[in-house]
Amino acid sequence: MNTGDLGSVLRGRDFRRLYATRLTSQLSDGVFQIALASYVFFSPEKQTTAGKAAAAFAVLLLPYSLIGPFAGVFIDRWSRRQILVFAPVVRAVLVAAVAGLLAAGQDGAPFFLAALLVLGVNRFFLSALSAALPRVVGRELLVMANSLSVTSGTIIAFVGAGVGYLLRKVFGGGQADTALILLCTAGLYLLAALVATTLRRDQLGPDLDRALPQTRDALGNVVHGLADGAAHIWRRRPAALALAAISLHRFLYGITMIMAALLFRNYFSTSADTGLDRFALFLGATGAGFLAGAVITPWVVRLTGKNGWIVLLLLAAAVIEAALGLPFRETLFVIGGFALGLVSQGVKLSVDVIVQETVDDAYRGRVFAVYDMLFNATFVAAAAVAAATVPPTGKSYAVLGVVIAVYACAAVAYRLATRAHAAVTSERRTGKHGTGERRTGERGTVEPRTAEQGDRGDAGA
Repeated sequence: MNTGDLGSVLRGRDFRRLYATRLTSQLSDGVFQIALASYVFFSPEKQTTAGKAAAAFAVLLLPYSLIGPFAGVFIDRWSRRQILVFAPVVRAVLVAAVAGLLAAGQDGAPFFLAALLVLGVNRFFLSALSAALPRVVGRELLVMANSLSVTSGTIIAFVGAGVGYLLRKVFGGGQADTALILLCTAGLYLLAALVATTLRRDQLGPDLDRALPQTRDALGNVVHGLADGAAHIWRRRPAALALAAISLHRFLYGITMIMAALLFRNYFSTSADTGLDRFALFLGATGAGFLAGAVITPWVVRLTGKNGWIVLLLLAAAVIEAALGLPFRETLFVIGGFALGLVSQGVKLSVDVIVQETVDDAYRGRVFAVYDMLFNATFVAAAAVAAATVPPTGKSYAVLGVVIAVYACAAVAYRLATRAHAAVTSERRTGKHGTGERRTGERGTVEPRTAEQGDRGDAGA
């Protein structure tokens, strides 16, 4: 990690304020999610099956995809700072409603609907954070800023999960106990809103004088807004390839996580409390992997480029699943959780920067809405596939074997696709400027990039 870049990012007052908003909010997310997950998956009165696990993940994640298109339209029109202020307030109210339902003994459809709304608003909030980041740091620091903010947010969410886990140990896992934990979470969301008020209202964009003519139709037709974002991605081929890579990774990672939850609940242990303790260790190892991925990604990207790093990570995932997953041993699965956490964060950081660098600011909200939709819909699809293929114990050599093979094929396909795009780009440039020798224009001397440089995608950015 380049400590100079890290220092430059942290010296930015506006970045620190945006960063603090993210950390406070995602700490709250961790407490909220572990409270719900421990109640739904590891309640002593409930027996988890692949179908139940898949249904729960679909309920928790599918609304992210449904809300994504709406979020993109408004993030490109409304003050992003105001979104960061009011979204946590809305979540606090909804979390209090969830707590009230549990305290009243209601954990059916209304309970899940309120939980879905909390997570849907959260996706709106995180999309605004991603779209706002380039407004508080320079392009040359985006890799480091993403590495620090996104990864720290993920790690602090794991910390929040740890806090929620400890609160469950103290208060218990019953309905009234979970309600108390949720009320604490509501207070944390209000704190996140307070932190966001330290940013100026007009500071995070969008540039309305440019965005208004392009988003007016999208406000009347959300589907049209989503199509705008998808079309813009298609015109930016590096972004399209990167999103395809992370979507496939999320699908395979989702299958692995469903298997892990079932293994720790029904195979490695048949006790709900013991299973939760061991699964918590697995999640802690995964969080450590996210941190490791954040530390090494900026350094590795400077050597391999963002595309090269994605290829290496997809190949590594295939090896990890084979070496640490196929034996189906508890200790190896925990180690594998660390390794897959590193892979996941490395892929996400690289894709985030590729998308931010290759899309226009006026489209960022809509593009990140598409990104969020793919990010979560692929996990939901993985849950559906797992429900049909993974046994209640979570142990399946066939399913894991397919995951391994697809990871390996994905690495090869992504490498070939990005190299082909780089070669085409290089040919177009040399075709315009003769043999590709140095061209002098009004802005001085321009050195055309080689195919390999194009493949690396401005690795130092």
